[in-house]
Amino acid sequence: MPTRLRWEAMDTTTHAPTPAATTQAPASSTEDDAQLQARFMDEAMPLMNQLFGAALGMTRNRADAEDLVQETYLKAYQKFHQYKPGTNIKAWLYRILTNTYITGYRKAQRSPKRASTDTVEDWQLAEAASHAESGLKSAEVEALEALPSTQLREALDSLSEEHRMVVLMADVEGMSYKEIAEELGVPMGTVMSRLNRARKNLRASLADVAAEYGIGGAK
Repeated sequence: MPTRLRWEAMDTTTHAPTPAATTQAPASSTEDDAQLQARFMDEAMPLMNQLFGAALGMTRNRADAEDLVQETYLKAYQKFHQYKPGTNIKAWLYRILTNTYITGYRKAQRSPKRASTDTVEDWQLAEAASHAESGLKSAEVEALEALPSTQLREALDSLSEEHRMVVLMADVEGMSYKEIAEELGVPMGTVMSRLNRARKNLRASLADVAAEYGIGGAK
């Protein structure tokens, strides 16, 4: 099983500032800090394993995935007063995760390489997928998961930001066209068009390396 997450026991009431304390804007006209914290624990924290599965698919490294999710939750906690109750909190959290990933891994080239014991194996990625609502994977995500992390990151970085976002949302997290459209605020047809173009671009950029690794789905 995946390693025990370092932040499992994070106590937001003692180790993290309250959402209102991190911004100048009031948290809510009807909600005090304690209520906001309680709602964050009830609504956001249960989704941590699903976000970890997505982060693991992005980074292919347990320690990096843990760091990515931890940073995502700290940002989400600080911004929770901006979240509108009743809307799609999973999509809201995933957008923070994706933006954090895109920003962080543009700078990853200068980071020292992890020890081999931190490298995620294919069976661990498969197990992480069990945390998501659906265990089904597209040919694209199976191909992406099978590639070495360096080639994967280079391929993703070669996409435009809007194309990279829909690939990560659809093929890593497994969000539906409707969920992606609602999150990005664009028509569902636009999502489908962007995803189609993004997948074609990925196939083209990964064709040579995929053939080298015997991955037919990326051709």
